[in-house]
Amino acid sequence: MKRLVALAVGLAFVVVPPAPASALPDGQALTPPMGFNNWNATGCAIDENLIKDTADLFVRQGLKDAGYQYVNIDDCWAAPERDANGRLTHHPQRFPSGIKAIADYVHARGLKLGIYTSAGTMTCAKTMPGALGHEEVDAQTFADWGVDYLKYDNCNNQGVDAKQRYTKMRDALRKTGRDIVYSLCEWGENKPWEWGADVGHLWRTTGDITDTWPKVVEILKKNAPLAPYAKPGAWNDPDMLEVGNGGMTGTEYRSHFSLWAMMAAPLLIGADLRKISPENLDILRNKEIIALDQDRLGVQGRVVSQMDGKWVFVKPLANGDTAVALFNENATATKIGTSASALGLPRRPGYVVRDLWQHKDFQTAGDITSVVPAHGTVVYRVSGRNWWSADPLVSSGLELGAATPGIPARIIPPGQAFEVTVSATNHAVLPVINPRLRLSVPSGWRVEVLSQQRKLVLTSGESISGRWRITPAATTGKPELTSGVDYGGGSVTTTTDLIVPPEIPRGTSALGDVPSAWESGGYGPVERDMSNGAWKPKDGKPLTINGNVYAKGMGAHAPTEIVYYLGGRCSAVTSIVGIDDDRNDANKVGSASFEIWADGTKVADSGVRTWRDDPISISGALRGAKFLRLVVTDGGDGVSYDRSDWATPTLAC
Repeated sequence: MKRLVALAVGLAFVVVPPAPASALPDGQALTPPMGFNNWNATGCAIDENLIKDTADLFVRQGLKDAGYQYVNIDDCWAAPERDANGRLTHHPQRFPSGIKAIADYVHARGLKLGIYTSAGTMTCAKTMPGALGHEEVDAQTFADWGVDYLKYDNCNNQGVDAKQRYTKMRDALRKTGRDIVYSLCEWGENKPWEWGADVGHLWRTTGDITDTWPKVVEILKKNAPLAPYAKPGAWNDPDMLEVGNGGMTGTEYRSHFSLWAMMAAPLLIGADLRKISPENLDILRNKEIIALDQDRLGVQGRVVSQMDGKWVFVKPLANGDTAVALFNENATATKIGTSASALGLPRRPGYVVRDLWQHKDFQTAGDITSVVPAHGTVVYRVSGRNWWSADPLVSSGLELGAATPGIPARIIPPGQAFEVTVSATNHAVLPVINPRLRLSVPSGWRVEVLSQQRKLVLTSGESISGRWRITPAATTGKPELTSGVDYGGGSVTTTTDLIVPPEIPRGTSALGDVPSAWESGGYGPVERDMSNGAWKPKDGKPLTINGNVYAKGMGAHAPTEIVYYLGGRCSAVTSIVGIDDDRNDANKVGSASFEIWADGTKVADSGVRTWRDDPISISGALRGAKFLRLVVTDGGDGVSYDRSDWATPTLAC
């Protein structure tokens, strides 16, 4: 926790585990725990009012009714020293009423209280003592206060064997006689999935989550292959939820929530419920998605296919239904599908697929398919009941024309015509009558029909398509295209987000002051005139490479891409590059390669630069290029502390 962790994101979905450990025989956490933890939203800025307010909001906002139960306090709740009897005490300013009083307050609302410490000499924030060597007294203290859940972190552990440390706290908790759900926050460093079920009820499989899309995908790729180890009372924990903290889109938050539910992960809200938007609150209260997570069969969904960023997850359910998630990792919408036969479902003339975000039933002859938006997830609950009474499952999507290699297709130069294809497919048993494709463009844009198929009847498995040429207005922004199909008794509508980028100013510019068309950072945003600190905007330090400080530039964390629209007007870009000095003394790591691309051609490459290296200058020719792309890779050894600086970058146009 509270650290930057290198995680391999290579995938190996065929897992042959050793004999899994048996779950603890105490009847606890038979479904994944649901609740709240403050750390993602507030860090150490915590007090008893936050915990009491959260308990009240659980009741008032319907979260308790949706299944959320635990209100958990993270780090920084205790005084910096133990009392004369060696016991932890509450922080006098943050929790003046004491933890027992807070537990009573939470219990009075039919909820449970969780608390935090670390299996080390101090906690991760180093504001309070850890439990190493004090396991029995701390466990008894928590029990005396009425604590129901313990998150046990891994900081300042003095090199003591992890299984030994976590087992000792297990025994101490058991000795108290109180039911306390035990969360092993070991970061996955010692493969706790192989031994954690004998020790606790859930175990972290990865380093800390952050409120960024790349981190959610990275954690997904680490946690997904561990499905064989999950069971009732013993769960893989890919970390808390970030839904509502503001760093991702609504589509991305729905994917985050859907995928955690498919993976039977603990659902611990990480947002401040006093500030959360209604849209994000509705994501957290989606009872049909929650039902997948809480299904009593206790099976973690597994990946049945994954190719080119298109994922299919399947999860059997206790009543015989099957949950299917179609996840699109990519930055553009794409069709993703599977079939009842590929999933091993019983052969039937038709099936009902219930869309758990639309809350609507559809019929299919066996195809389980959708056009999934960029970074989106479609979740279906598949059954064989009364399929004939449901509306047909029809997919429709928009495909953008060929893009510049390496450049997202949704970046559309202002005033330049492009082509799109709109298609629709009937996946139902019954025919679709009089299907009519449609496309709407923003005001001021021109559209021309190039071709359009017309059919009176679209039988099962049949498709129609049409092509349009669109000329956007010269104005910049982030417009939408709306497309779909209307047919007798129904319609399908999809939206496609575009980016019309600004033009680059003429002359010589400090590149960090020029607006980009699109960018993505591996850990937090791309910062201007400061290093990448962590996942929040503007949390960096002065750009510094091996002691050399720079006032201007961009700081990011590998892997990073920054795209600029040049329109063929620029001649060259130059930058000083290197690994930023922002790291602690114990983590002398960090390496990356810096690349400059003109359209689809790499025109400069720094080679691997490490934290030991002095800054170097690289430059690339851009004459005639429509796009400039700045790329930072991880140097081939993972992403730990790969804070990477483009210092004093200059663009000549």
